[in-house]
Amino acid sequence: MLNKKNIKIGFSIGDLNGIGGELILKVLQDYKLLEFCTPIIYASAKFIDFLINHFDSSVSYNEINDIEEAIPNRINVVNVWTEDIKADFGNRTTESGKYAIFSLQSSVKDLKLELLDVLVTSPINKYNIQSTKFKFPGHTDYIADELNGESLMFMISDKLRVGLLTDHIPINRVSLKINESLIFKKIDIIINSLKIDFGITDPRVAVLGINPHTGDNGIIGIEDDTIIRPAIEKLKNSNKLIYGPYAADSFFGSDQFKKFDAIVACYHDQGLIPFKTLTFGEGVNFTAGLNRIRTSPDHGTAYDIAGKGVANIRSFKNAILKGIEIYKNRNLINF
Repeated sequence: MLNKKNIKIGFSIGDLNGIGGELILKVLQDYKLLEFCTPIIYASAKFIDFLINHFDSSVSYNEINDIEEAIPNRINVVNVWTEDIKADFGNRTTESGKYAIFSLQSSVKDLKLELLDVLVTSPINKYNIQSTKFKFPGHTDYIADELNGESLMFMISDKLRVGLLTDHIPINRVSLKINESLIFKKIDIIINSLKIDFGITDPRVAVLGINPHTGDNGIIGIEDDTIIRPAIEKLKNSNKLIYGPYAADSFFGSDQFKKFDAIVACYHDQGLIPFKTLTFGEGVNFTAGLNRIRTSPDHGTAYDIAGKGVANIRSFKNAILKGIEIYKNRNLINF
């Protein structure tokens, strides 16, 4: 077995035709990472060899068929499949989606069994992963289902954290989905994560309104007055430092966000547009609320630059570092 303090970080390969493989190789070329973690790539030795040759990478690795064979402080590649698959960079194909799911399922299995400490997922394409056996819109939903937990999409960086009440649903379903119970559940996840995962003793959380100008006293919608504001008041009465609702259009531009440890957005674009504008290339997608740690970069497959060797590693590297930080915060007694 690997030393518990030697953090085992799993990498799902993502869409074979995207930039996931390139990012993994580029990040792991910095052998300083191997001083305190053991990387485990879920793919196949044949495919990693293809990537190494294509990108002229200096990465070397240990080929294994089971995580128990992993060598500490070395890069390990688990053979999830044996076929000799090549990437067709930049193209969305059924094959690239199929093998992305093979990698994801194998890595999540080991995460569930606590054979991994952190899982970093490379970008997938939400269209070509769909099949009769896989009907999830993305990583977060699948991992939460496998771990039987209540999860939250938590976008994090050194200067901003944004959690979502709703994530990958159509905009016309957002107001139907948001209710007092959902608000309580998601904010509890955020507060617990801020305390346990980030070491913040008394977290301050801001909530954005669902309607423009938080409804303007009912002129532009009633949800802020009938659902969000009453829920916030109840949370305040339970001694939680929750504030809002704030008008989303001016909240970030006025730097109000800097006063809070986390921001709660009502829907995907309300939170991710300002987050990516302020942090793009450095932010991390963290699945909060689960008893296992999963992070990913804040971008997609980038088909337009796939295979060209020009992908920026900052967000992917931060996903690794944030995963390690969260693991250490959860296990302070062991460090």
